[in-house]
Amino acid sequence: MTSNILVIGGTGKTGRKVAQRLQAKGQNVRIGSRNASPAFDWQDSTTWLTALEGMNKVYVTFQPDLAVPGAVEAIRAFVNQAQKSKIKKLVLLSGKGEQEAERCEQAIMNSGLDYTIVRASWFNQNFSESFFLDPIRAGHVALPKAEAKVPYVDTDDIADVVVGALMSNQHNSQIYQLTGPQLLTFSEVVREIAQVAGRTIQFTPISMDTYATMLKEQGVPKEYIWLISYLFTEVLGTPGNNIVTDDIEKVLGRKPKSFSQYVAETAITGVWQPQATASV
Repeated sequence: MTSNILVIGGTGKTGRKVAQRLQAKGQNVRIGSRNASPAFDWQDSTTWLTALEGMNKVYVTFQPDLAVPGAVEAIRAFVNQAQKSKIKKLVLLSGKGEQEAERCEQAIMNSGLDYTIVRASWFNQNFSESFFLDPIRAGHVALPKAEAKVPYVDTDDIADVVVGALMSNQHNSQIYQLTGPQLLTFSEVVREIAQVAGRTIQFTPISMDTYATMLKEQGVPKEYIWLISYLFTEVLGTPGNNIVTDDIEKVLGRKPKSFSQYVAETAITGVWQPQATASV
């Protein structure tokens, strides 16, 4: 059966992969972004009605993160519009171990609509498509929480789970916690990337205050510094976030992609070279 599915953040790390997979399955996909037509903008609720028109399912990703001030109110308002627009199902990408994100989850779980909550650990792709990339290219990565062990999850696996949730009612009312198959510290991550990419990349543990100051000196907006600080202090420090789950295997019937596989696939693109022009 063909569904009409709005993919919010349809050009982002997970959204573009979800959209591609749905289109390959013959689903009617509408990309939800500020540059799409019709446009979707979380900061402009007047765009939501048109973006939802004619849709019956939605993949919900919130930018920049469900933890930021105002996210809960935005999600509640969006759910209200989704109800009015006769949306049948919502699949929310949430953050594993984020208390603020769980308040957003409740807004969807209490909506009366079919739903699936997908809580993801930190992405592998943060090292190739996000704020860790430039330091890797520069050959010197300095980060706080050096001792934290993270079960990084691949966006390919997240996308496969999301598509399964959108396509099958068997995932209704489920909360999935997605992780990769192993725990890694930042130094272990950097060492593996350096080895496979044929680079010398130093890793230096620093304090959270030093990291925040460094970001400020680099011109990073204060709201992003707040978010990054929150993710490091609250999420990495939350008990249970360093636990590997088997939810990907339960949903997909296969093991999640390992970090080593991600590194091997990504290194050949050249993205981690100092003057890389390739993209992943």
